[in-house]
Amino acid sequence: MIGYTMFGTNNFAKAVVFYDELLALLGATRFLETDNFVAWSSGADKAGFSITKPYDGQSATVGNGTMIALAVENPDQVDAFYAKAIALGATDEGAPGPREMPGFYAGYFRDLDGNKLNVFCFIQTA
Repeated sequence: MIGYTMFGTNNFAKAVVFYDELLALLGATRFLETDNFVAWSSGADKAGFSITKPYDGQSATVGNGTMIALAVENPDQVDAFYAKAIALGATDEGAPGPREMPGFYAGYFRDLDGNKLNVFCFIQTA
């Protein structure tokens, strides 16, 4: 159902480098690009993730309660993706681990502009 998501950024060049490296862990590469916009995806039939300089020329701001969740296959991928995000300058919003919902394993972080993301998977529970 979701075609793509988008975050605004106040440092476009730095955000592009951050997401180039981070999203590569999911097999995502750039598929659309202009001077003000870059979108990544892991396939033509998959949802995309994008960043942009705000069209109105104003500063990008973070939405309160807004978050994008990225699905992976297993807890090792959650751990690796979260660690890569932190190494690239993201800030911790909740280290990887099981959450209150049985079988839900997730890590939370904020990107360089303060946007909140989650990387998660579902695991088998006994």
